Amino acid sequence: KAGSMSIDDALLEIKKEPFEDIGYAKVDLHRKIRQGAAEVIYGAGKTPEQMIGIVSAMLKNGQDHILITRLSSEAADMISQVHPLHYHKDARVGIIGEMPKPTGKGKVVVATGGTSDIPVAEEAALTAEIHANEVVRLYDVGVAGLHRLLNHMDEIYTLSLHDALPILSASVIIAIAGMEGALASVIGGLADCPVIAVPTSVGYGASFGGVSALLSMLNSCASGVSVVNIDNGFGAGYLAGMMNHM
Repeated sequence: KAGSMSIDDALLEIKKEPFEDIGYAKVDLHRKIRQGAAEVIYGAGKTPEQMIGIVSAMLKNGQDHILITRLSSEAADMISQVHPLHYHKDARVGIIGEMPKPTGKGKVVVATGGTSDIPVAEEAALTAEIHANEVVRLYDVGVAGLHRLLNHMDEIYTLSLHDALPILSASVIIAIAGMEGALASVIGGLADCPVIAVPTSVGYGASFGGVSALLSMLNSCASGVSVVNIDNGFGAGYLAGMMNHM
């Protein structure tokens, strides 16, 4: 339509397979067209050489923002020798390309029960940011000191006094906690927007590596709380980004 390509060339592009087979991976090149977000590379279990090949295929086909999750620092060092990679050590996340400008309708709030939950929270926050969302981080606001959370009610509420005067801004809240996982229920009982709960594996023996927090969140009496898997910051950040763009 723009005249930058002939009809025959356009037809050839349509006929091409919607993925590139590089032997050990079939890189999905049409995911952004189908779902609005490009394929994300799960780094755990992949060799640096495999990830370099996948990244090369994505860049060659026009993907300018690439997210790699569960990426070790050793693998990040090797990838960065071939491709410009910004590595976030705490989150174990690698990003290629600049962060896009936020295009979501509101803000995604990422709240943690404690400082120990920050690695999972940063995975969620960075995932939301690379998918063009503005993120507000509220760390260490758990129920052991409830006044810390209550001090941030402006960030949590999306209600408005009247149409012309909105009071901040969350369209989705991600509540991340280990131990007994109570933060999600507390936020769910206060907020007027969806809450995505992320149980973490933080806790002593009877927390069973996050199972206790998972069950607490699944049994939350607060309405509007959904739950993703243990330590799955990526899943929460991705889902929050989708909600924020609806």
